[in-house]
Amino acid sequence: MATTTEPAPTQRPPATAAKSKEWMPRIWEGCDFVAWMRLLIRNRFAVGWRHLYIAAIITVISFVHMLLRFVQQAWYGGRIKRTPITDAPIFIIGHWRTGTTLLHELMILDPRHNYPNTYQCLEPNHFLLTEGLIKRWLGFLMPSRRPMDNMAAGWDRPQEDEFALCMMGLPSPYLTVAFPNRPPAYPEYLTLEGLPPRKLDAWKKGFLSLIQRLTFKDPRRLVLKSPPHTSRIAVLQELFPEARFVHIMRNPYVVFPSTVNLWKSLYRTHGLQEPTFAGLEEHVFTAYQRMYEALDKGKAGLDPARFYELRYEDLVRDPVGQMRALYEHLNLGGFDDVLPRLEEYLAQTKGYETNRYEQSPALRERIRARWGSVISQYGYDEEGGGERKDP
Repeated sequence: MATTTEPAPTQRPPATAAKSKEWMPRIWEGCDFVAWMRLLIRNRFAVGWRHLYIAAIITVISFVHMLLRFVQQAWYGGRIKRTPITDAPIFIIGHWRTGTTLLHELMILDPRHNYPNTYQCLEPNHFLLTEGLIKRWLGFLMPSRRPMDNMAAGWDRPQEDEFALCMMGLPSPYLTVAFPNRPPAYPEYLTLEGLPPRKLDAWKKGFLSLIQRLTFKDPRRLVLKSPPHTSRIAVLQELFPEARFVHIMRNPYVVFPSTVNLWKSLYRTHGLQEPTFAGLEEHVFTAYQRMYEALDKGKAGLDPARFYELRYEDLVRDPVGQMRALYEHLNLGGFDDVLPRLEEYLAQTKGYETNRYEQSPALRERIRARWGSVISQYGYDEEGGGERKDP
């Protein structure tokens, strides 16, 4: 059984640094043929004229992915299904742009932890067969930086497992990115609440299949990060009763414009239409409210020893202290062994600057009106539109 190499800390330059223009493949180039056809049919083939050549490329590649999936199933299928998950995953949860990526990178500095990398999440149908070859010879296909915040990217970087579910053909709100001018895709799959038993079982089966593939590749404990999981605690706990959850929160006045910028960037980079962004702000407002309502219900049913909450501002101010507290609360052990890696990472990323957004008083009032309960719950009433200031 092959194992992945341990992640090396990656330096991230200030977000204000000049960004080189790099070619970036569309996410959907990882879909297998069935998933791709389902996506097109659901959106009535509404591909923009300027994107038709991309759709044609994806159609050809998706058929190759389907063939490789059949080969992987034939070669590994029985062994994957028998793969035990001895250590339940650690789920990093939180709304988009709250620091989940940073926390993920810090957690996987622990050599006892595994994580889904970008290649595995974009090629979940056959990564057991092809990962080594593609990463070795086609590394240039992946840009070195993320377009929305200039953070490090690459085949080996940690990635959201939600993308893998999309490539496998499971319904996901992320499919909105492909056709941003159409109504939001599968909003019911943000929380998984109210799904018919058949559809919920299909989602569970697909998700568990992905976890088994990742575990077959590398048996270390998985650390998973996908914002939609923030709303799915009850289902994830049902699948993994011993799972641990880490929720990271960030100033909502900062999260709103940053999330709008995130979706705009993804729509431009990975959409198959010229985006109009109509209704985008309302979509962000509504998804946030649904997410935190579901989070409150989900964490109420958790053993407090398996749930830890922290604020992004505190993590940036005192990363060593916050990570030590996290390890102690979740009873992970071994923090002193991880500390040198953490200190090295922090030294290499020192000076990274987050994006800053100008906000009008009217926008702050709208954010307060829609997200006021969360703002008060997490103590951001007095912090306005900026990041929390150190005491």
